[in-house]
Amino acid sequence: MSQSLLHNVVFSVVDVETTGLSANRDRVTEVAVVQVRNGQIVHTYTTLINPECDIPPFVQQMTGITQSMVQGAPKFSQIRADIDRLLQGTVLVAHNARFDQGFLTAEFGRCKCALPEIAIVDTVALARRTLHGMVNYRLETLCQHLGLKSGGHRALGDATATAQLFLVLLGAGAEEKIAASLGKAIV
Repeated sequence: MSQSLLHNVVFSVVDVETTGLSANRDRVTEVAVVQVRNGQIVHTYTTLINPECDIPPFVQQMTGITQSMVQGAPKFSQIRADIDRLLQGTVLVAHNARFDQGFLTAEFGRCKCALPEIAIVDTVALARRTLHGMVNYRLETLCQHLGLKSGGHRALGDATATAQLFLVLLGAGAEEKIAASLGKAIV
C-alpha cells in the first residue's frame, strides 16, 4: 500500500453470521472484526452471540453454528461496547456491507444505542469497479479467482477472507478510489 494514501487509516473488516436475512426480525449469532492498518492485519476479535431465539436448521447446517454453541455465549448487549470500541475512529469494511451494517444497526438499536457513525467500504462494490468480467461477486467466487482462502460461512473466516480481498483490491488500484471516496487528501 502506498505510504501517501490511506497511511495509518484503520479499517475494521466486519462479518456477522445471523439467524436469517432480515435485520428487523433475525438476530446475530457470531461477529468478527479484523482490523487492517498499513496493509497488515493488526488485530482480530470474534465471538459467538446468544441470539435469544432459535437458529433455523438450514442456518445451522450452512454456518455450523448450533443452538448448543450459542447457549452459553454472551448476548449482543454484553459485547456491544467491545464492537463500539473497535469501530470508533475506523473505516468499516464488509462484503455486502448493507447486510452487516443493517444487522449491527439493528442490534445496537435493541441496546438503545446507535452504531458509531463511520465511513463504510463495501468490497462487493469495490470488486465490481476493480475486477471486471466476473461471473458473480460472491466472496467465495472472488477468493477462488484470486487464490485466497474463503471463510466457510463463519464470521472470523469470512472477515479474514474479506480483509485479504480488500488488501488485494487496494493493490489493484482501488486505493485511490477509496481515498477519494473517504475525502482523504494525498499527503
